[in-house]
Amino acid sequence: MHRLLNERESSKLIAFARSSHSVVRKTVYYFLQRTMKNNGNSIEKRIRKRIYTSKAGTVFTPSNFLDIGSRSAVDLALHRLMKEKVLRRLARGLYEYPHERPDLGTLSPNIESVAKALAGKDQLRLQPSGAYAANLLGLSVQVPAKAVFLTDGPSRTVKIGRQEIQLRHTTPRNMAAAGRVTGLLIQAFRHLGREHITRQRIEHLKRTLPATERRRLMKDLSLAPTWMHSLFRDLAEM
Repeated sequence: MHRLLNERESSKLIAFARSSHSVVRKTVYYFLQRTMKNNGNSIEKRIRKRIYTSKAGTVFTPSNFLDIGSRSAVDLALHRLMKEKVLRRLARGLYEYPHERPDLGTLSPNIESVAKALAGKDQLRLQPSGAYAANLLGLSVQVPAKAVFLTDGPSRTVKIGRQEIQLRHTTPRNMAAAGRVTGLLIQAFRHLGREHITRQRIEHLKRTLPATERRRLMKDLSLAPTWMHSLFRDLAEM
């Protein structure tokens, strides 16, 4: 079985063909055409396999497939898969493996999946903030039109339908508790304001947050603004 040529080898072969006799040139171009077509099919097949072995609702960017082929080859494969409706294009450079439900049809994309795709493979941390953080904790029933995530990476905003998802670069201190309940509470409380953190909301958090997470709040006390300390102590009580 002949192996497929990579892009560098193909370029060298093209250069050779340009300097050769017309018969040789035609033969080389025919061989290249066949090789590039097979290579493209191979790249698309491998991308398709990776998508099908992922969880429905997973959001991809072209960078997720650059270990398979060049950017141009990946873009072409993603475009074909989108036309076949294997993928759904959410925004420029963002594709979703749609989550289908017999009773509900195609589900809306998951906000956190989109945010993680925007953050990329650079191990950037994300911290839900503002109204979105309050909603995640059940302190607000209204799903915000704009979901804001603090990050230690670059800022970026994408709009998907009526939903806007924003990554907002912030200070290391604001990211110190990222990925923990502490970080979520700090951002939600900051959004609501001291006067709106009622006894009812505290009791709700005591019912819904695991005891282990509530006890950990005392270890993270120094990361929260001073006015939140009494609230954290209240939540940590068993």
